[in-house]
Amino acid sequence: MSFSPYKKFISRINKQKPMSEPARHARRAFQKRKPFSFSRIILIITLVFLFLPLFYIIFFSFNSSKGAQFTGFSLQWYHKLFFDSDDLWLSLLNSFIIAISSSVVATVLGTLAAIGINWYKFKGKMYIQTISFLPMVLPEVIVGVSMLIFFSGIGLPLGMFTIFAAHTTFCLPFVFLMVIARLDEFDFSIIEAAHDLGATDRQTMIKVIIPAIMPGVLSGFLMSITMSLEDFVITFFVSGPGSTTLPLYVYSMIRYGVSPAVNALSFVMILVTVIVAFCLRKFLKVIAASN
Repeated sequence: MSFSPYKKFISRINKQKPMSEPARHARRAFQKRKPFSFSRIILIITLVFLFLPLFYIIFFSFNSSKGAQFTGFSLQWYHKLFFDSDDLWLSLLNSFIIAISSSVVATVLGTLAAIGINWYKFKGKMYIQTISFLPMVLPEVIVGVSMLIFFSGIGLPLGMFTIFAAHTTFCLPFVFLMVIARLDEFDFSIIEAAHDLGATDRQTMIKVIIPAIMPGVLSGFLMSITMSLEDFVITFFVSGPGSTTLPLYVYSMIRYGVSPAVNALSFVMILVTVIVAFCLRKFLKVIAASN
């Protein structure tokens, strides 16, 4: 009986709604289009441009040699990855520690900031909202240099904490943007109904507002993790000894030649990402449908 709400949401998702007349006309018009229209050709070219490097990495992760020419199938780089790449795994661990911790903090701060900006009216509200988007539009070099100057000015040694602070700073606007977009569609009459039923501000926040904006919060959190894992420029400026992340580690290998073990790690990460995305797909639909 405890899983009945979940089953109800799943049945609501899987249930096909009757298609409206305009939708049927649009579908018929789309099906009558030429198989090789200009838009489809551009779509195919874009998909090839995006996914061809991934297939290239996967293909050469099974190469028996280190060069750019395929000489035979081999699993030696996967063996090297799992049994002889301690520095590579340490850099990946650093990346995940910073990504998860900074994303959690950025999600909490960004969510509270979005609720405060959307909920309250005060002087300078528009200016604060505009300034909050600056880390998104400024070049990463400027953000990295400014962070480096700030940390040097206050005498804070460069390391894991400075990377964490920098990643929290540039991830926060993405969470803020996702949550504020969700709040723009929020029905505030629900809050009035909660107050009429005797709910306090804290209860309204926890039981009404947060569940309603949860899809935006989760989207901001996942985007923050992605942005943090792939960042190189800002991390390059604010990193110190013993705080090498995966992008920095790969960059340091360029002068000596990138090991195909990195290709093997890339394939493992792609595979894990696809599995996690597939498993969470239904769960995220349930959350969206419940709100």
